[in-house]
Amino acid sequence: MAVNLRGRSFLKILDFSPEEIRYLLDLSKNFKDLKRTHTPHQYLQGKNVVLLFEKTSTRTRCSFEVAGRDLGMGVTYLDPGSSQMGKKESIADTARVLGRMYDGIEYRGFSQELVTKLADYSGVPVWNGLTDQFHPTQMLADLLTMEEHFGYLKGINFTFMGDARNNMGNSLMVACAKMGLNFTACAPKELWPEEELVQICKTIAAENGCTLTLTEDVSEGTKGADVIYTDIWVSMGEPDEVWESRIKLLSPYQVNDKVMENAGKQAIFMHCLPSFHDRETTVGEDIFQKYGLTEMEVTNQVFEGKYSKVFDEAENRMHTIKAVMYATLC
Repeated sequence: MAVNLRGRSFLKILDFSPEEIRYLLDLSKNFKDLKRTHTPHQYLQGKNVVLLFEKTSTRTRCSFEVAGRDLGMGVTYLDPGSSQMGKKESIADTARVLGRMYDGIEYRGFSQELVTKLADYSGVPVWNGLTDQFHPTQMLADLLTMEEHFGYLKGINFTFMGDARNNMGNSLMVACAKMGLNFTACAPKELWPEEELVQICKTIAAENGCTLTLTEDVSEGTKGADVIYTDIWVSMGEPDEVWESRIKLLSPYQVNDKVMENAGKQAIFMHCLPSFHDRETTVGEDIFQKYGLTEMEVTNQVFEGKYSKVFDEAENRMHTIKAVMYATLC
């Protein structure tokens, strides 16, 4: 059956079937080929999109802007100081105004409820660039990166280490269940995903012939893994006071040479970025001054080493976001 996503919003991977995700990945590969061969593909000329950012980002903003312009669209960027959304104007009113002016809306911020309300009221496709609960555009980039490396997705043994109840832990668990990857969350129990979402994903995984495992044991959780994935220990928007307790909880879950050696010989390392693998950031230096850590969720040796696919992931954000905008607007 042909896949048609025209007019659909892209709010979370849970909303999409494996066949629809497969379609978006194949479309992403096609756009990547066009980009690399410098073949013009301004298929959406005359359309306009707006990017609403309550949380800043390098990859998400640049991916949407370049992808939109490659497709021939006009792109407007609004940061928190550039609109009245949620301050002098309700989300519903903002959505109805923007829906009259733009063909699509991207939102990156805090609340999943907010991006859902934008989709409910705008009348145009809305794309989730990240909320506290889900990060669906990153999922497509991650799936594409793994498929490019291994040549397949189904049956890959995937381990996420760190805060497994954050937007990345949630989204990766869903994406793996949908596409047949065996997912393991390797984290302290208090940072496991919400039980309701775990049960939903276990049902989806059973339908797709894969497994879902939660463990606190680093050796068990990483043994023979094909992919070791981590994220920063404190998410954007969380208070600085969280760092001390999170460091104590998650230091045993740092991705280092020992972890990678315990994984399969073919294992790769992935990270959605930004990463605190050295002291070359203000946050990294501040953590060093306070706690004496030179590296956090991943060591610099792993991040810069032979296992690392992090910059392939970063590039693939652009190609997969392009696919989402094209599929929902064409």
